[in-house]
Amino acid sequence: MPIPPKVRLIAVGDEILSGRRQDKHFSKLIELLAQRGMQLSEADFISDDHDDIVACLKRSFATGDIVFCCGGIGATPDDRTRQAAAQALGVGLVLHPEAERLIGERCREMAERGQGSADMSTPENLQRLQMGVFPVGSEIVPNPYNKIPGFFIHNHTFMPGFPVMAAPMMSWTLDTRYAQWHHQIERVEHSFLAFSLPESRITPALEALEQRWPGIKAVSLPSVGDSGHPHIDLGVKGEPVAAAEALEFLRAEVLRVGGRLTPPEK
Repeated sequence: MPIPPKVRLIAVGDEILSGRRQDKHFSKLIELLAQRGMQLSEADFISDDHDDIVACLKRSFATGDIVFCCGGIGATPDDRTRQAAAQALGVGLVLHPEAERLIGERCREMAERGQGSADMSTPENLQRLQMGVFPVGSEIVPNPYNKIPGFFIHNHTFMPGFPVMAAPMMSWTLDTRYAQWHHQIERVEHSFLAFSLPESRITPALEALEQRWPGIKAVSLPSVGDSGHPHIDLGVKGEPVAAAEALEFLRAEVLRVGGRLTPPEK
């Protein structure tokens, strides 16, 4: 069975890095992937700086990963993702004919509601058409929210920074382009709390676990006890049968090295 490609997120925007806006793409993509038996491997949060975006995308295009890139595809001066993607690929920019048609439809719909003009030669609408200028070779990504599309090229899906638009575009892309990777690998996660145990004492067992079950990942998340007794949240992730075996091994190791599975009495 072919190994599914990694899935990554790139979120572009100074406003995220400064804290003016809280990113919502990260948690939403994790949710959408989980519904399809997939998982996120990595996420990058980068500024609106043109050179930063180019450098990030050059690295990204060099992989075979499935990549979702959110933000910076509008038509204002601080929207630089379309231009950076073209530069990273070494191609030009061109008005995509289907994007031109969809943006025209959107302008006509707005004009019917008394918002703007349906004349695509006006300065405002010519500016809107810039949102359909994509790297040569791009395909459109439908945007059910307002029809103004994103674009897809080299396994990268580029979407607006607005979660209300990006989320359905992520779903469409996962279902249209990557359905073959849905539920290809069954994974489970198990965890339990260990008490009265320093993390250093259980570390050898975690290392032994991953050697004995190569496809299983061990997890150790210590707590200082701010909400109760100090403890370690121990767990395993991976294929169901092996994960169940590894979990029992880890529980037994906790007891063997003097830990507890229940909080000590006060």
